[in-house]
Order: sequence, then structure tokens, then C-alpha cells
Amino acid sequence: MAHMIESAKSGRASCKVCKETIAKGELRLGEEFPNPFSEGEFSYRWHHLECGAKKKPSVLKKAMELAEIELPERGKLLELIKENARDEEPTVLPYAEFAKTGRSSCIQCSEKIEKGEVRIAASVESEGGDFGSRKGFLHPACAVDFLEADPSELFDKLKENSHALEEGDLESLEAEIFG
Repeated sequence: MAHMIESAKSGRASCKVCKETIAKGELRLGEEFPNPFSEGEFSYRWHHLECGAKKKPSVLKKAMELAEIELPERGKLLELIKENARDEEPTVLPYAEFAKTGRSSCIQCSEKIEKGEVRIAASVESEGGDFGSRKGFLHPACAVDFLEADPSELFDKLKENSHALEEGDLESLEAEIFG
């Protein structure tokens, strides 16, 4: 299974973005996610195609690449994906983004990460009785040491997972990682 586009089989599903019903026969985006009630199995969250383009652009883009169905408004959807990709919160760690505020600190060096600076989001083991992990932020120059990663592999992951960065931003990030 993977993200998919299909005609709605009934009129019972609701779009997870706008909460409106998806009519029978209407094209819909199925966002695959792990089923929390059955380990190792997956389920779908359904979206109108336009709602998916606005809130889940990377999911819709992958589904469009795999779709074997004719998409009458392909051009319009691609334009919406392009407009909204920068604002989409990535779901796979690690990823790079621009700091939305100046309140976060680097989990490696403890210095502030200024608003607008590129920062790396990574998984951090929780302390103090919390279970699992949480998301923490790093300066790009601190990421290789903290994550104990090969710089080339880290940069490749960041490039794949980071929707908000454009080509020039990626070049600056690469320079900081390779120091």
C-alpha cells in the first residue's frame, strides 16, 4: 500500500482537512498511515484533491506520481502543490526548516536558534519519566556530531525530507554541514 488517488466508493468518507463529505465517484486522496489499533497494518485518511494539495502537498505529489487514473485538473493541482509545499510540516525526521520563532535552543550547544535561521529537527530521547522520543532542534553545524552521522548521508536525508528549502538554501545548508 502507498498514498493513492481513487474514485470514492461511497459517499460516507469525510475529508480530514475541510471535514466535508467526499461524494461517491469523486476523486480523493488516500493518505496512508500506520493503523494504531493493529500493529504492522495501515489505513487511509481521505482528502479532497484540492484540500490535499493545500495541506498535504508532498503526499498528493507522491500519489499523483503513482496514479494510473486520469486527473482532469492535474495542472491546477501541481500549481497548488508548488504554492503550499513550503508551508508543509515534514513528517519524517530529520528535516531542515526555517525557525518560526527565536525561542528554540540547539540541543547540542544550547545556544539560541534565531528566528528565520535554518535549523534541523531531529528525534531526541525523552528524559524525566517521559516515554519515547520528542523533536528537538539543532544548528546545522552541530547536527553531524549530535546525530553521529556521516555528513553526506545526513545531507541526503535532509534534502529528501525538507520541503521548505529551495536550491540556494540547500547549498548554504550543505556548506554548514560540511563546515
